[in-house]
Amino acid sequence: MRFILKIRASNEGGNALVHDPEFGAKMQQVLKEVNAEAAYFTTVDGQRGGYVVVNIDDASQFPAIVEPFFLWWKADVEWIPVMLLEDVAKAGPGIERAVKQYG
Repeated sequence: MRFILKIRASNEGGNALVHDPEFGAKMQQVLKEVNAEAAYFTTVDGQRGGYVVVNIDDASQFPAIVEPFFLWWKADVEWIPVMLLEDVAKAGPGIERAVKQYG
């Protein structure tokens, strides 16, 4: 299942990141380890942060993916489930049932 991780560093964590000369190399390593499909860095709620797209097979993978951001970035992390267009197409029958039953 595909997720977007919304990552927001604390001020303390963000300040440490910008002073870390190894930030780029460490970030590349983390993204490789979590098999990130994409990563975008920006401000999140006025703090340093970003969005990372991951695709996981099992919920037991969550801790290994988020812990680097909790520990290293001192960040808040939100998991947002997302679908590709192909996933939306497969969801059609379920959507139609819900519309008939609840719409």
